[in-house]
Amino acid sequence: MFSSFKSRAWQVVLVCAVALTGRVATAVDTVSSAASLDHGFSLLYNLDFAQAHQVFLSFQQEHPDDPMGPACDAAGFLFSEFNRLGVLESQFYADDKTFDARKQLAPDSGVRDRFNAALVEADGRARSRLAKNPRDRDALFALTMSSGLKADYAGLVEKRNLASLHYTKEATAWAEQLLAVDPECFDAHLATGVSQYIIGSMAAPIRWLVRLGGVSGDKAKGIAELQLTAQRGHYLAPFARILLAIAYVREKDKPQARELLVALRDEFPHNPLFAQEIARLDLPPLNRP
Repeated sequence: MFSSFKSRAWQVVLVCAVALTGRVATAVDTVSSAASLDHGFSLLYNLDFAQAHQVFLSFQQEHPDDPMGPACDAAGFLFSEFNRLGVLESQFYADDKTFDARKQLAPDSGVRDRFNAALVEADGRARSRLAKNPRDRDALFALTMSSGLKADYAGLVEKRNLASLHYTKEATAWAEQLLAVDPECFDAHLATGVSQYIIGSMAAPIRWLVRLGGVSGDKAKGIAELQLTAQRGHYLAPFARILLAIAYVREKDKPQARELLVALRDEFPHNPLFAQEIARLDLPPLNRP
């Protein structure tokens, strides 16, 4: 049972709102910062990591005390590493056997060091701002993202499943604080929604064990929260649609999954992943890899 628990717990790493792309939006963003970060996230979704890094670096130079600059840069480093290692492809249509049989990855030590350095900088700036104002939205954004990124790296790259679950719990807690400050920050629902869905999908005995650790789950509620981010979110709306496509495939709802993937393909034409996964979804079941 413990082995099964570890395997299932690993799935929670998808929580990130934060996972691959980015930051949570809020009504108090300035026009200049929103435009800059919007461009960076668009580049990430189109797999143009070098240009995205330059955008986030420019943002940091213009906003040296904002924790979202280094947090977004960390997301870019992680997303580029996922793409290089083939992690992004493996997330689509994955079932439990696929998760269990995932290959050992060989992370780039240089990227890992830059990723960790960006997270340290983001955490430091965020906690400094929270010490002055516990309701600082950007600080809560950065800490939500940071914990989610750590969960992703621990689970998907290092295969440290229990560490990933720990960081996932942190990300959910920060997201809940963020929603308490700004209930209309719809991107924050991605973190809580993925956690709810994945834990709610576990077998009852495993859900009980996870609940003892302070994390609960409800599959239907998780999908509803992902739909909220997909429909009303900002930076994370496309990522919520990616996760919903995965959920719909796991729930045997091929039409909704395909509809989401087609929209993503059309919105981000330089990302070949969506077209590849549509083609895979269109294959007869016996011919799917």
